[in-house]
Amino acid sequence: QVQLVESGGGLVQAGGSLRLSCAASGRTFSSYNMAWFRQAPGKEQNLVAAITWSGGATYYGDSVKGRFTISRDNAKNTVYLQMNNLEPEDTAVYYCAASEGGDFRSRSQYDFWGQGTQVTVSS
Repeated sequence: QVQLVESGGGLVQAGGSLRLSCAASGRTFSSYNMAWFRQAPGKEQNLVAAITWSGGATYYGDSVKGRFTISRDNAKNTVYLQMNNLEPEDTAVYYCAASEGGDFRSRSQYDFWGQGTQVTVSS
């Protein structure tokens, strides 16, 4: 089992940048696929970005391609989401999640979740 704690959210103007971090507990972090999801008020939760356990493969949602970058540091048990050129439409609660296996692009594979961090982008 792994416990996840997100940080780095906040208020930023459109065009600005933020870096989210997700710190994981447990000695087996390096075996988990990791992802960032987001949920805006009144909308469904969507996959933003995902990365395999080794970091060898990544996935991005269409709306964030070219602007967001997911990365991980297995030595620090941390996964990051660098968000550049932020838009008001990126406003949401961002959740970190961990998966023990399966298709790392599939929400159904993620069993462990953080509490979320709010990102607000003003126009």
